[in-house]
Amino acid sequence: MVKVENLTKKFGATTAVDGISFEVQKGEIVGFLGPNGAGKSTTMKMLAGFLPPTSGHAEVAGYDVFTDSLRAREHIGYMPENVPMYTDMRVSEFLRYRGALKGVPRRRLRERISDVLELCGLEDVEKKLISRLSKGYRQRVGLADAMVHEPDLLILDEPTIGLDPNQIRLVRDLIRNLRRHHTILISTHILPEVEMLCSRVIIINKGRIEALDTPQNLRARLGQEAQVLLDARVPDARAAASDLRKLEGVQTVSIRTDGPWSIFKIQCTPGHDPRETIFQFAVEKSWPVRELSRPPITLEQVFAEVTNGEEI
Repeated sequence: MVKVENLTKKFGATTAVDGISFEVQKGEIVGFLGPNGAGKSTTMKMLAGFLPPTSGHAEVAGYDVFTDSLRAREHIGYMPENVPMYTDMRVSEFLRYRGALKGVPRRRLRERISDVLELCGLEDVEKKLISRLSKGYRQRVGLADAMVHEPDLLILDEPTIGLDPNQIRLVRDLIRNLRRHHTILISTHILPEVEMLCSRVIIINKGRIEALDTPQNLRARLGQEAQVLLDARVPDARAAASDLRKLEGVQTVSIRTDGPWSIFKIQCTPGHDPRETIFQFAVEKSWPVRELSRPPITLEQVFAEVTNGEEI
């Protein structure tokens, strides 16, 4: 569905996107992640035909995005981070106008508008002026606009930005349902959202792809150097930390306190799970243990590791 090869974009002396390559298969939802200024939005704008590349190649549905732009864009629905709208139009009027611009045949347009109004939960507001809609409803109108011409690929740049938690959940559920009919490339700052929605993740940093895999595989890769949490009551926390560092499979130990309890964050050496050893040691020392666990690796931890802790 999407094929990108050595795509590069320079603005003067600044390289925003530096020779990236990836593919997205039909029916996938792929998350596109990176710190601010990493090149995510620039890449999406190039794929949508809004920006020409400096060099490289990109195809959507078999059409070159740059040399056969009009045919490619027939297969693309693009929702930018800040959706431009004519706010003095009513919702259905705006979608009718946008559908006509995108070449939806007149005989099909009415039916198609009805479909996207229903899909995006806009039936109750179709006669309202866009200026009177909440942020959540405006985002839904933007999504309906991206879908009105029945594209194969949806490119969604921060589709839930500025929404409250309930609105985020509604938009997330909507995107999940759309995968039956669309391939979706989504950029978002909300990492748990990516884990719930996406079959694969692309992490871009400083214009280059640093990781491309399923969320599960990315977590497993970082999990080679996992952590163990020990929550115990010990006579001397510093002495206990020193003793724990001597155990096999333990690399580093840090401490924080919770009243009389000490919480040890234990970094394990690659390929080791020292929980059994730590438990036996605590029993020998007669330490009351409140918790001994290996917290699951999150996509946020993977992101921080891959991008050297830069903010998303």
